[in-house]
This record gives sequence, structure tokens and C-alpha cells, in this order.
Amino acid sequence: MKTLSRKLLWTSCAAALLSLTSACGDDPPEPECGEPLYGGDATDEAWRTLVDAKDQPADSSQAVTLESPAPGESYSTIDAPPTWRWSSPLASLLPGPVEPSRHVRPRDEGRSVLAWLGNLILPTAEAHLPPFTGDLYWVEVTVPGRECPVQILTSTLEWQLDAATWETLRGAVDQELSIQVTSAYLVQNRLREGPYRLATPRTFRMVGAR
Repeated sequence: MKTLSRKLLWTSCAAALLSLTSACGDDPPEPECGEPLYGGDATDEAWRTLVDAKDQPADSSQAVTLESPAPGESYSTIDAPPTWRWSSPLASLLPGPVEPSRHVRPRDEGRSVLAWLGNLILPTAEAHLPPFTGDLYWVEVTVPGRECPVQILTSTLEWQLDAATWETLRGAVDQELSIQVTSAYLVQNRLREGPYRLATPRTFRMVGAR
């Protein structure tokens, strides 16, 4: 009994010491910024694929070319929400063969016509967006004073800013904002090319009414 008590004591002390050491040495956790806006055919599962790859070494070899905003461009607070555009070498890639994904559900050949019609009227809870294949662009705008960036994940080569997003950016009057674009090519939610990032984030400014 005494031996068991000593083992429990040592286990408790070791766990407490490990917890204390870990708490002292760890960096503060990153803020929970939540999901981005979605554009085109981008999905939340595709976004999680890019999140998982975000700590990979920086690679700008096939990064996008930003057409707008231009380097050092200024926007007035009374301007209409702009459309930002870019080009990408990933846009010309074609999907290749991949191993079957665990996210892909086999087709149910024995499903009855009645069940199929019923699912059209009342979809099952298992229904989900299909795995994404194609080029993706994760655009993040760093705004001074905000812990989290303004961001969108899109499968298109442009971002037409909505009124709410533009209102957030307009609040940073006479300050410099930066935009970073992470691009990748996915096949059924699996990373095939990338991620690629701009070597240097593009900066622009918001200015008061001209």
C-alpha cells in the first residue's frame, strides 16, 4: 500500500512539474481568428488543408502576381470597395490521378429511387460539400490595431471587397496595411502544389477624404 501511495505521489509531482515547466516555456497561444470569407468554390475543408500547411518553409517560386492593389497604392475612405486581382501559374494546372480519399464516399449503387427522391426533399445530415480540386488563394490583410487579419479563401483570381470588409479597412485612416496571398493547388482536399506566398507582403494606405 505504501509503495502504491509513493508511486501516486511521484506521478502527481512529476505531472505538476511538467505542467509548470511547459507553461513557463511556451509562447503565448495565437489568437483564434476563425474562418475566412469564402469565394468561388472554396470550402472550409480546403481551408483547413492550408491551415495545416501554414508552418511549412516559405516558398515564393510560384507565388501569385498581384495586379492590384499596386505597390504603395492609396485608397480614400470615400472610395467604393475595390476589386483586387492577381494572376497565378497554378491556374493552368490540371488535376492528376490521386489515391482514393477517405473523404470520398463510395456511390451507393443499391439506393432506391424513392430514397433518392426523399433526400432531395429532406437532405440527410451526412450531406457535405464535395472535396475540392483546383487552385486556391488565401488572402490575408493585416490591419493595424486588429489582432486578426481580414481574410478570404477563394478559387477565383479576384476579390471584390464587400461593404462590411471595406468598412473595416477604412477604419485604418492614414495607416499602412499589408496584404499577403497564399496559393496552393489541391486535389480532393489534398495539397498537391504549394503553398506559395508572396516573398514580401504588398502594402497600401488608407487616407482621408480627398
